[in-house]
Amino acid sequence: MTKPVHIIGGGLAGTEAAWQLAEQQVPVILHEMRPEHGTEVHKTEHLAELVCSNSFRSDDHQANAVGVLHQEMRQLNSLIMRIADKHAVPAGGALAVDRDGFAMAVSQVMDNHPMITVKREEVPSLDIFSDDTPVIVATGPLTSSQLAHSIRSLTGEDDLAFFDAIAPIIHRDSLDMSKAWFQSRYDKGSGKDYINCPLDEQQYADFIAAMLAAEKIVFHEWEANTPYFEGCMPIEVMAERGHDTPRFGPMKPVGLTNPNSDKRPHAVIQLRQDNALGTLFNMVGFQTKMKYAEQVRVFRMIPGLENAEFARLGGLHRNTFIRSPVLLDSQLRLKSRPNIRFAGQITGVEGYVESAATGLMAGRMATAEANDTAFTQPPAETAHGALLHHITGGAESDSFQPMNINFGLFPPPSESESVVITANGKRRKLKGVDRKAFMANRALNALASWSA
Repeated sequence: MTKPVHIIGGGLAGTEAAWQLAEQQVPVILHEMRPEHGTEVHKTEHLAELVCSNSFRSDDHQANAVGVLHQEMRQLNSLIMRIADKHAVPAGGALAVDRDGFAMAVSQVMDNHPMITVKREEVPSLDIFSDDTPVIVATGPLTSSQLAHSIRSLTGEDDLAFFDAIAPIIHRDSLDMSKAWFQSRYDKGSGKDYINCPLDEQQYADFIAAMLAAEKIVFHEWEANTPYFEGCMPIEVMAERGHDTPRFGPMKPVGLTNPNSDKRPHAVIQLRQDNALGTLFNMVGFQTKMKYAEQVRVFRMIPGLENAEFARLGGLHRNTFIRSPVLLDSQLRLKSRPNIRFAGQITGVEGYVESAATGLMAGRMATAEANDTAFTQPPAETAHGALLHHITGGAESDSFQPMNINFGLFPPPSESESVVITANGKRRKLKGVDRKAFMANRALNALASWSA
């Protein structure tokens, strides 16, 4: 009889790993500590609850690395992508989902699958498992303090950490649409997937000044030197880097035309649909560490948000990850205890999709092990191969930091691949969009051959 694989953590990585195993008839025991033990950011008891955002980012698999990862996961029978597609909400060229519908659907699959047993309990230590019990640790960035201590003791390494921020969510019917308007940047998607709130130069200056002067969450002394993750930088920290920095980031006014004015806005704040009903919208790129009362005061300075009602205010939480290049082998196994695998954000990937992708790989690796068959690594040219390489050996151990998938992790085109012959017979090197398109196409072709 095949031993059950114990998976600790019911987030995106844990549920994806469980699905991959269960679909190959390998029994799974999925341990999730909520609701017995909550966290500072989760609001429900659903598995795969999305916290920071509802966006899986770009779905463009022809020229965007995360879009390539989406498409690879679809080809590999990903549960997370299947349910994300089913519960998608308008988001231009991005894939965003209805949070509650998504999490409820994943939970239902886990609860009803005949090969999966969900146990709502905290696993306080890895020592409760024998050396021949297969385990996947997918506890994510909010690993409980007891289990984090157990991991530190087992690995002999101090945990590394960074701060991650979340953005506010606003009730749609509290917005003033005489000042705001629906439009996607460059009219992508339906062309009307975002609500845009414009600021002129003086409004922008006043907003930045108020945001910088607002009271912020005070760190504990032991947190003082913890860095921010660049992909979820608080908006006020971004502004501290330069008065116009947000205008070249989430507040850039390009690709938009204000139908309420003939003047081009100096800056724009976009809100993206957060649920299928279209009643909730989140502030894109507006992760923050401002105190709650200050968020309400400052964000109501934005034209169109003067009477905004917040379904959730922004926040900040501390994430934990391990030094994977030192601790893990090429199959995500702990070198000191190879019956234990790690998956998800705790390995040093960042982002929902990246977390689920490592869960997918860990599940397939554990499946091969359960069936006593060899697991062949995905080609380095694929998004999955690039992520695995980053986690298990692609970064210097002393500078290892969480990373979203990006084309910088892929092997560059070879000398022969990077040269194309134009219509007039001239040789030209691949650059920019053409280079990304080549790498995207190469990745999907390599994955198709690998998974055949």
